[in-house]
Amino acid sequence: MLVLITYDVNTETAAGRKRLRQVSKQCVNYGQRVQNSVFECNMDAAKYRQVQHLLLGIIDADKDSLRFYNLGNNYRSRVEHFGAKPTYDAEGTLMV
Repeated sequence: MLVLITYDVNTETAAGRKRLRQVSKQCVNYGQRVQNSVFECNMDAAKYRQVQHLLLGIIDADKDSLRFYNLGNNYRSRVEHFGAKPTYDAEGTLMV
């Protein structure tokens, strides 16, 4: 299933900037960055729960925001891309 992970981390403090780096590094391990704080991740339900638990352990729920959009397995008809940055095959090989 395709999951869209978005986040907004408060970076007014050094601790906030550290959280931002940690969230970003973890998201890179699971999907493709499509915008600064937006990742498209192709994963099963178990991996989804694992990533969710991991990221919730990093953020400060009083200052930061984390959203998961579950687009499911039939996401191709739900995602349209326009503008800069060419699109990619979410089910293809992820280069790290």
